[in-house]
Amino acid sequence: VTALVMVSVNKWALNTIPLPWTLLWIQMVIAVVLLKLTHHTGLLEMPKIVTETAKALAPLIAINVLGLGVNTLCLVYVDTSFYQIARGLVLPFTVLFAYVLLRQPSSKLVLAACFIVFCGFYTGVTSEINVSSLGIFFGVISSITTSLHAIVIKKSLPAVNNSTLNLVYYNNVLSLVAVTPMIVFSGESADISYRLSHDGFAAFHTFLIAGLITGVFGFLVNIASFLQISKTSPTTHMIAGAVRGVIQTLLGYWAFNDIITSGRVLGIFLILGGGALYTWAKDKEMTAKNVSEPNYIPMTQQDLDGDEDDDAMDGDGRKA
Repeated sequence: VTALVMVSVNKWALNTIPLPWTLLWIQMVIAVVLLKLTHHTGLLEMPKIVTETAKALAPLIAINVLGLGVNTLCLVYVDTSFYQIARGLVLPFTVLFAYVLLRQPSSKLVLAACFIVFCGFYTGVTSEINVSSLGIFFGVISSITTSLHAIVIKKSLPAVNNSTLNLVYYNNVLSLVAVTPMIVFSGESADISYRLSHDGFAAFHTFLIAGLITGVFGFLVNIASFLQISKTSPTTHMIAGAVRGVIQTLLGYWAFNDIITSGRVLGIFLILGGGALYTWAKDKEMTAKNVSEPNYIPMTQQDLDGDEDDDAMDGDGRKA
């Protein structure tokens, strides 16, 4: 529900006023405020920002801001129901970068899953007549950044003593700082000034309400993902993601009057099917590895967390 609300309300806001970097800035402000509130209420303990740690996390912040930016820009140019196809190459790029950067080979079953996903992307893109080339471009860049994000997270964890919570806090605070000048560089600040002078503050009511909603739900997406992984297997997590993809397509048809073509449906089906095959293959490999170990124990939370980092398959691109 949180992920569906994020995508749908983001599209609603961008249809009202196309200010993607401003929308991201609002969402990050709300996320930082909510993290601060959890700290002051004693629910969670946030770290103090240390300059040396912040410098060490510079690659993570850069890839996170770029990824969130192209995600939002992609949503500006494509329909909600086409969004999943435009960002459909996350899995093939994840496997490719794992081999090139981490020297992690993949099984034939995993490569078959990647091929199915690529076929889904190709089918969905080539079957569309009026699809935005710029939207597809941002979708491909989004797939690349999402794939790299998981790898950069792994390399960044030692800088925060392997604390995921500390990494989440640093990521949100530093990303907020990095996004702020983008509002000026992208020309959105001038657009905001123009609209305020001609239409007044009332023109931003809908946009600000949408920003508030997505800011809260963006914060909840991280909690929901963690809770789902902690209570289920990666395969179940992928099935939930597949169901979400189908619902997202139907919501695009119902709420935004998207045109659902047969090629779009087939493309989404192949992408979800390839993703499910990949997750099943990885789950099977992990189980076989555990069974072969002398002190075999059933799948633990650590196993699940590790697999989730490898998969990096969350559709909204907001992992940590």
